[in-house]
Amino acid sequence: QVQLVESGGGLVQAGGSLRLSCAASISLFHAMGWYRQTPGKQREPVAVIRNSGSTNYVDSIKGRFTISRDNAKNTVYLQMNSLKPEDTAVYYCNLELSGIHYWGQGTQVTVSS
Repeated sequence: QVQLVESGGGLVQAGGSLRLSCAASISLFHAMGWYRQTPGKQREPVAVIRNSGSTNYVDSIKGRFTISRDNAKNTVYLQMNSLKPEDTAVYYCNLELSGIHYWGQGTQVTVSS
């Protein structure tokens, strides 16, 4: 069974930085990424990195967030810089393998103005 363990959320002031980590129990995947969700809204994709190394970002975080991976540790990171209050959300790690999506437990990111 695929397990994803997230860490790195917290409270930060606007303009600050956080780094989220997601450690996977497997080393092979089609894509891993980060989604976020706020109360009353649908979960939205933020950033994804594929097995090929290619990445995609939602427009609202381009130039501020960077997704990367450490293959030796089966870990994906989301470096978040220049955080804004509107980035406040629960961030979920996602892994796609053979058409199946697996989710982490979520980590809260709160950006104060």
